[in-house]
Amino acid sequence: MSVRRSGLQKDVLSLYRRALRMVYTKPPSVQPKFHLFVKYNFRTQAEAVSPRDVAAIEHLLRRGRRQVEAYEDSKVRDCWVSSEMLRWAEQEKGRTLRQGTAE
Repeated sequence: MSVRRSGLQKDVLSLYRRALRMVYTKPPSVQPKFHLFVKYNFRTQAEAVSPRDVAAIEHLLRRGRRQVEAYEDSKVRDCWVSSEMLRWAEQEKGRTLRQGTAE
């Protein structure tokens, strides 16, 4: 069964897919850092905004597009990952493992 999505939801998913495709254009040694950067930013921003706050979501989409465009540049070869991002990734890994064993 197909899920009907609003135009805004489609825009967000499109930007997320574009960001993930950008990750694979980077050198293999730094792809995990870029992947974490993309995943962390999308998840934390999604948690910070109400799904009904259209103006905030549109603002984040504009900002996200500009950021992805900047990172798509072939001159960008690395990104900075904070200790907060690394802690978040460890927590996500733990959640995923717990959910996998609960099923």
